[in-house]
Amino acid sequence: MNPAPRPETPLWPHARPVAWVMTQVLLALLPGAAVTLWCRGPGVAVNLALCLATAYACEAAALRLRNRPVSPALGDGSVAVTAALIALSLPPWLPLPLPVLGTAFAVLIVKQAYGGLGQNPFNPAMAAYALLLVSFPVAMTRWPAAAAAWDWGAAWQAWSGGVPAWDGLTSATPLGDVRTRLTLTHTLSEIAARGGPVGAPAGWAINGAYGLGGLYLLARGIIGWRIPVAVLGALALCAMGFQAVDADRYPSALFHLSQGAALLGAFFIATDPVSASTTPRGRLIYGAGVGALAYLIRTFGAYPDGFAFAVLLMNLAVPLIDRLTIPRPYGSPRDD
Repeated sequence: MNPAPRPETPLWPHARPVAWVMTQVLLALLPGAAVTLWCRGPGVAVNLALCLATAYACEAAALRLRNRPVSPALGDGSVAVTAALIALSLPPWLPLPLPVLGTAFAVLIVKQAYGGLGQNPFNPAMAAYALLLVSFPVAMTRWPAAAAAWDWGAAWQAWSGGVPAWDGLTSATPLGDVRTRLTLTHTLSEIAARGGPVGAPAGWAINGAYGLGGLYLLARGIIGWRIPVAVLGALALCAMGFQAVDADRYPSALFHLSQGAALLGAFFIATDPVSASTTPRGRLIYGAGVGALAYLIRTFGAYPDGFAFAVLLMNLAVPLIDRLTIPRPYGSPRDD
């Protein structure tokens, strides 16, 4: 008698190879990476090359030191995803040693020191970004204007540690520029009247491309809807609430959703399956916490874009969130 086919239920999940999942994530990142390269210049490609080379070298070295097989780990693509997320989060004219330092920290300390893939409590890419931002705040908040993005001479000067003649924004894109002007008691209407970058086109294009990649991940079933919807919903609700109080001081929800790392963070960073919450209700709470903290840091904190710190803070809360939101086992009696 032939055994009955194994049902596809929560008790028998259909396991997908890690390499296939990571390949899908890298494919989903391609539109955003291409638009970022077009808008930000060749520094994006340089960051990608440095981060990928460093990530693979550090992963191989750590696995050899731990007497673990190297080829399977390098072939699963997880380290490539980490490197790509780091590179796409960094300013394009960052001095060349810094992407190497950040990636080495992510792979060796945040990932391998905790046991490798599936063991890290923090998002490696965001831990690397936070390390670099806290340690090198000036370099990490210098972004070239669109007109200078493909200036190879200025780029080389910046890569080698010099300070080129900036002809545009010297803070973290429109998020930082708007917040700096608001700190100087300018209003949003005054900033817009003077040609300020309230909703820069580059931010719209880059976030739109990452949004398309995120929809691809949803369609393929790589990520669930709860975390990105909660992240973007909380970010938008916070923005709408503060704008209702003072529309001339607090930018709109549309501004926050279209600038900075909004969609990259919601679809690709907050959804990290290792460091994010795993229960259905927990994912909603975790995502909402990321979105709300990102808004508060953007608006009142010391850094223009707060996604890295928001994700890391919510990573700390994940064990408690999962413990408090464990679903009731199927068939068990209710407590009430």
